Amino acid sequence: MNIIDNDLLSIQEARILVENAREAQKKTVVLSQEKIDEIVEKMLDEIDKNLESLSRESYEETRQGNWKDKLIKDKYINDSLRNKLKDMKCVGLIENDKINKVLSVGVPLGVIVAFCSTISPVSTIVSKAILAIKSGNTIVFSRHLKAKNIMKKTLDILIKAGEEAGLPEGALSYLENLSFNGSKELIHHRDTSLILNTGVKELLEEMQKSGKQVIYGTIGNAPVFIEKTANIQKAVRDVVISKSFDYGVMPGAEHSIVVDGCIEKEVKCELEINGAYFMKESETENLMKILFDKHGEIEKECMGKSPQWLSQKANFKIDKDIKLLIVTPKYISKESLYSKEKLCPVISFYVEPDWQNACEKCIELLLSGKQGHTLIIHSKDEDVINQFIMKKPVGRILVNTPGAFGSIGGTTNLFPAMTLGSGLVGNGITSDNISPMNLIYIRKVGYEVRDVDEFLKKYSSENNLECDVKNKFGEESIDLEALIKKILKEISEKN
Repeated sequence: MNIIDNDLLSIQEARILVENAREAQKKTVVLSQEKIDEIVEKMLDEIDKNLESLSRESYEETRQGNWKDKLIKDKYINDSLRNKLKDMKCVGLIENDKINKVLSVGVPLGVIVAFCSTISPVSTIVSKAILAIKSGNTIVFSRHLKAKNIMKKTLDILIKAGEEAGLPEGALSYLENLSFNGSKELIHHRDTSLILNTGVKELLEEMQKSGKQVIYGTIGNAPVFIEKTANIQKAVRDVVISKSFDYGVMPGAEHSIVVDGCIEKEVKCELEINGAYFMKESETENLMKILFDKHGEIEKECMGKSPQWLSQKANFKIDKDIKLLIVTPKYISKESLYSKEKLCPVISFYVEPDWQNACEKCIELLLSGKQGHTLIIHSKDEDVINQFIMKKPVGRILVNTPGAFGSIGGTTNLFPAMTLGSGLVGNGITSDNISPMNLIYIRKVGYEVRDVDEFLKKYSSENNLECDVKNKFGEESIDLEALIKKILKEISEKN
């Protein structure tokens, strides 16, 4: 009888994949930026041809979100990466400052290992793979068990297209035999240079133990402040569209609304007009029982589900056109679960008497989420906006735009990304929207622009003394030795 230990197979496979990626990187690093761009273009072209089926299958396997929304998101990532990366230089000579005679050379980090959650599997896989190859690195993926098939299909398309265009074999690969210990081996392997993790919290501790560089991206527990000078109709519509898109699983989407007290009634009215439903206290309690587990974490079954599915599960009825469920907690605390990240179309609503108190409430919400991920503000008062920009412990601030779309660069000029860094809490090295520039280090080259004798003369102690004398006597040029003799002679004659 043959007994196959999947754990051992997974560990062995992980070692082989990283070693193959290391060897492939030796070939990748000598490719020109033009050749890399050709490979990237081919990979994006092939994904383009399969986007609708990939988006559908993503929903069918994970049962999270809305496949039509996923298709919009997946198309956006593909198109925006193509446009944004087209003329970007990442490897080799990336800048030549002829005036100052300084060169910047992009150097790949090496082998990247990547982890993705179930939330946006297609766009996250595509984004990570394209960024790694564009920056001259190689990358090994560990697929999520609950999205393993869609991740495999997406990666197979990318690998085939890349290798047909000249990508070295092994430069892009994935773990077939999935296990925790296989993932652990990828993390700790001596040839792993960087860990790129989007939303896989259960591996964070292992990553931190590894001593490797970690880029960690999450959804984020983003608050939005609607200030009294805001365009209230636009602000409310932005929030509803953003939080209901893909049923609330977009990174940077709003999780709490904080409102200036003087516009509370108007905001509530607009929310209801736009399809939001303010839950009764009993409905709020029923929903909380099914939405969070005993540890206060959201139940995975409820992630990316429609308001109608959630309300039915919580035994209350809502109209079929409701897009968003709103809860009105009295305070923020560990026991107040609704102040946490809610990966579904449920949002908390708070009212504060003025922007100063609203500012404190937003800080409290950001700190309760322990991520400092994203903050959104709707206002026309530049002074208030600037106060928020300068004071908030947060990675990105979005102004007068929907959080879900602004954070990934859809309605802003932030880099188009599906990995939004959350580096403010020690879980990663950056809070950037992850781009190829986060996956390289830059070697600086400086040419001589001044003679060493000139440098030493300028900063030598003897020259400094001469400068002090010049300042004292106001002379343009002076013979230091003659001056000292003159001073000594004057002293001698006086005596």
